[in-house]
Amino acid sequence: MSCIRIAALRYNRRVFTGIVLAKGRVALSAAQAGGKRLEIEVGELAREVKKGDSVAISGVCLTAVEISATRVAFDVVAETLSRTTLRDVRPGDEVNLELALRANDRMGGHFVQGHVDGVGTIRTAGPRGGDFVVSVRTDPALAPQLVEKGSVAVDGVSLTIVEAGRDGFAVALIPHTREATTLGRLRPGSRVNVEVDILAKYVARLLEQVSR
Repeated sequence: MSCIRIAALRYNRRVFTGIVLAKGRVALSAAQAGGKRLEIEVGELAREVKKGDSVAISGVCLTAVEISATRVAFDVVAETLSRTTLRDVRPGDEVNLELALRANDRMGGHFVQGHVDGVGTIRTAGPRGGDFVVSVRTDPALAPQLVEKGSVAVDGVSLTIVEAGRDGFAVALIPHTREATTLGRLRPGSRVNVEVDILAKYVARLLEQVSR
């Protein structure tokens, strides 16, 4: 295991890779004091989840509070609801599922914390030059951390940026990604959780400190 990987796991044990294991379906989305209770139908994946485990739900790191044969429940605080698309989910909606990275797992995507940096809006989604390209509008404040050929997580899916602009970016989706994740149903106007690459965050912070 590389030193970078070891350091990342020590820094944050709740690390993901952006490689979605399965799609789940919202069974319950109910308001409660201080936030919302979510119950997700996860199928056989429930066997791998224990109370207190971290699970990424469409890119948002949540803690499992109850587990049944095929369902996992989470308590979502108001802060998380205000910063992610989870405030909008309804029973029947599909979500992307990923369990936290273990020390012996393969690193198939990139380091994803499950800490959403902003909610983006889909501008376009469709064929372009032989590829299926999705264009996402984001807060211009994220622009310095989004670079062409760099990594980004969209609803928890690790993707490579093919275009980067002042107020958004574009990614190309292979057929497997469109089928295995919720990204295949994105339409103009859809809202998605966006997390920039953790390395970009640290570089931006370092440059900010140096310029002072």
